[in-house]
This record gives sequence, structure tokens and C-alpha cells, in this order.
Amino acid sequence: MSRIGVEECPQRVRIEVDGVTVADSKRARVLRERGLPPRYYLPAEDVRTDLLTRTDSSTRCPYKGTASYWSLTVGGRIHTDLVWSYEDPIAERADIAGLLCFYDDQVDLYLDDERQ
Repeated sequence: MSRIGVEECPQRVRIEVDGVTVADSKRARVLRERGLPPRYYLPAEDVRTDLLTRTDSSTRCPYKGTASYWSLTVGGRIHTDLVWSYEDPIAERADIAGLLCFYDDQVDLYLDDERQ
């Protein structure tokens, strides 16, 4: 069994921060990695990228590649490094290239309007 699996999410994924919808997608992909909670990766077109500011932060994962980070500003409040993306992941994870992901423990995540 592979350590990571990625599949299309059949549900609508909506993300709120401080009561503001910052992402809304019917085209998300869910990444399942052993030992970690599912992560929802969304196309940039479905994210309020006008609220994002790229940071200098990056991390490296041997199973996905190097992640770049963005801070999110809502109502004057800055949420540092809340969003990440694998812009150029390893070949085996090309299915998440350029998609954006939020730390779900720092946002309100809804699947088909049901808060998770």
C-alpha cells in the first residue's frame, strides 16, 4: 500500500477564516497520508488568492517535495503560513501540483456545508 493516496473529493469544500469564506471548491482533491488527517487541496481559482501573501517559508517532504507557504489576511488579521502548495512536487505527486491547502485546525472547514 502506498504511503499517500490522492483522489478527487466528491464533496464541496468550503473554508472560512474569521467568518469570511476564503475558498469554495467542487474540484478539490483529498490527500490521505498514513498517520495524518486528510488534507484538502484546492485549485487556486477556487481560493481568494487576493488575500494571500507569499512568505519565505518552505518545508521539504520526501513523499511530496518542497512546499511553499502563504499568509492569509482577513479583516486586518494576518494568519502566517496558513496556506501551502507543492508547486513542483516529485513526479509521483504531480496530481497536487499547484493546488492550495489550508491548515484545517486553523480554519473552519465545511464539506457539503457540514462543519468538520
